[in-house]
Amino acid sequence: MAGNGPAPKPAGRKSRRNSDPIPQTVLRWERAEAPELPDFRIERDGDLVEFVWPERTREWWQMWIDSPQAEHFGSSDWQYLLDTALIHARLWRGDLSAAGELRLRVAAFGATPADRARLRMVFAEADGADGGSGRSGGPSARERYGATKLRSLPGGKSAAEE
Repeated sequence: MAGNGPAPKPAGRKSRRNSDPIPQTVLRWERAEAPELPDFRIERDGDLVEFVWPERTREWWQMWIDSPQAEHFGSSDWQYLLDTALIHARLWRGDLSAAGELRLRVAAFGATPADRARLRMVFAEADGADGGSGRSGGPSARERYGATKLRSLPGGKSAAEE
């Protein structure tokens, strides 16, 4: 099975410090709104018939529109995802050969927890949920047991070793 391999190490943790042979291109960011699933006709047995999106594909499309990732999608991302919606529709119409391509395409958008980890995506809501104190919200060990109840043994040995 083909895969993308592990994510690269952060620049500060790489053992080799030589520069990248290909410089990075910085693009101007322009957020794009999600298009609607289009109405169109397809040819079937020589006749043009209206293409009907499966209900499951409509729900899938709305899920992407509502996803946290969507605020980072540009126009080319939405166009790629629109093409991916056609593959999703094929799968939900019974064409199981579309499953592999669908999996690869949605992985690029961070569809699963493993995809998001590979893409280094995190949910910011969890970072600030505790008020930024860095504490779990419960009492500390010092608060639970008091400063006078705990003591360390000399020499780092346990009581059983003495």
